[in-house]
Amino acid sequence: MIESRILKKSSLLWCVLMSLAFVLCACQPAKQKPTPASLQVAIGEPVTRGTALDFPKDHGIHAEQGIEWWYLTANLQSDTGETFGVQWTLFRTLMPSKVESKWWDNHLYFAHFAMQNKQDHVAFERFSRANQAKVTSLPFSARIDNWQLSSIKNEFLPLQLTAAHENYEIELILDDSPITLHGDKGYSQKTQSGHASYYFSYPFLQVKGSLTFAGKTYKVIGNAWYDREWSASLLDKEQLGWDWFSLVDSQSDTQSDTPSVKRGLMLFCIRGNENRYDYCRGTRIAANGETVDIPKEDIKLSVIETVTLNNREYPSKWQVELPNSPAIIMESITKDSRNQLTIPYWEGRIKATGGFNGKGYAEITGY
Repeated sequence: MIESRILKKSSLLWCVLMSLAFVLCACQPAKQKPTPASLQVAIGEPVTRGTALDFPKDHGIHAEQGIEWWYLTANLQSDTGETFGVQWTLFRTLMPSKVESKWWDNHLYFAHFAMQNKQDHVAFERFSRANQAKVTSLPFSARIDNWQLSSIKNEFLPLQLTAAHENYEIELILDDSPITLHGDKGYSQKTQSGHASYYFSYPFLQVKGSLTFAGKTYKVIGNAWYDREWSASLLDKEQLGWDWFSLVDSQSDTQSDTPSVKRGLMLFCIRGNENRYDYCRGTRIAANGETVDIPKEDIKLSVIETVTLNNREYPSKWQVELPNSPAIIMESITKDSRNQLTIPYWEGRIKATGGFNGKGYAEITGY
């Protein structure tokens, strides 16, 4: 009996380590010259173009794909004028094994919770096995322990987000956004060779609630952007990581009685050798959620300023050129927005001027 338990625990530990290795390869490869073994990591079934999204089913788990996330970022303002950024993400990775246990369902779950104010940034993480973490599609709920994003009623919206760690806490209500399907009706190609995901968003969520930052509690309002994505593989051979941006125009995060025309913009660029941008894609988003796809040949992204953090260079200001628009300048707000967790990456607020005036979030990996 003891030997059996030891074997099961060893198998479970192997699953956890292999899952982390998969995500680390996809999100934060080593600095040495990449090899196919370290970067061409695929697990599960590739997504298929032309598969119609089906709701509420697609709010839940896609067990056939190897990596999936429920991802929310928010720009918030307090009643005292302070501004904050919030990130909450639940990740799922597929790791089939022969372990038979109510605590293991062939998936590893982990969550990240981060907040920032001025130049202060904090990030926390949790890992979970089955039963500690759970995702349901109707009513929707994604949770790990007491960190939870869930529908208040049977309908998907409104949502409630709660998370707490020591002197940092959020209790937010999110509502009133159309759904946006990126790429080809949700099929989002990520590389020239065809790696892809299914990807949809709720970009204009109106937020109200409270947060506690460093022990001080504030009432807040603002805008949140919710992303859903699942895939078997996101990176191609010898690709290092990505720069991803979500932007909402400056009027869309106000909750006044005066109607405003909301606009959103999503951009991502995958980086290859020497951190050159290999493959880019984007989406222009109208107030009703309708989209205009921006093909790779129409996006020219360049880094115009960097910041040095622990002897590594990270972008802090970008310029993007799009057709029929003045150049857009995007600049980080909290310069050191690194989530220094088991899987390290930079995730923080940005502001945009020029061809698009607004605020949003950037995620940059592989630096």
